[in-house]
Amino acid sequence: MSAINELLDRARARLDRVPPEALAGEAAAGALIIDTRPVEQRERDGALPGAVVVDRNVLEWRLDPTSTHRLPIVTGSDQRIIVVCNEGYSSSLAAATLQDLGLRRATDLAGGYQAWLAHRAGAG
Repeated sequence: MSAINELLDRARARLDRVPPEALAGEAAAGALIIDTRPVEQRERDGALPGAVVVDRNVLEWRLDPTSTHRLPIVTGSDQRIIVVCNEGYSSSLAAATLQDLGLRRATDLAGGYQAWLAHRAGAG
């Protein structure tokens, strides 16, 4: 197994990953949905309704509750945060890093935006 796959497995082992069909319920319950997809992917595939767009390269600074650069919508370490990337790989690593920063309820969307899009197409 490659080193990155081992790192990904370790990250996911501590996440309570959200399946695509549960994302709307999480948002309705107050979870902060963070879309880290690059602008090119959002333009190509569409926006994720209700999500806050945060570039991956500044994610930790914008979500760390102790950072002077945090977004005002970040309220504390017990806030439910769900990170969404395109296919659910970089979001797993990002969510684990957010947990390391003290955001203990941070997680990601299993399968990313593409899984959510497929679920939405099948449900509609």
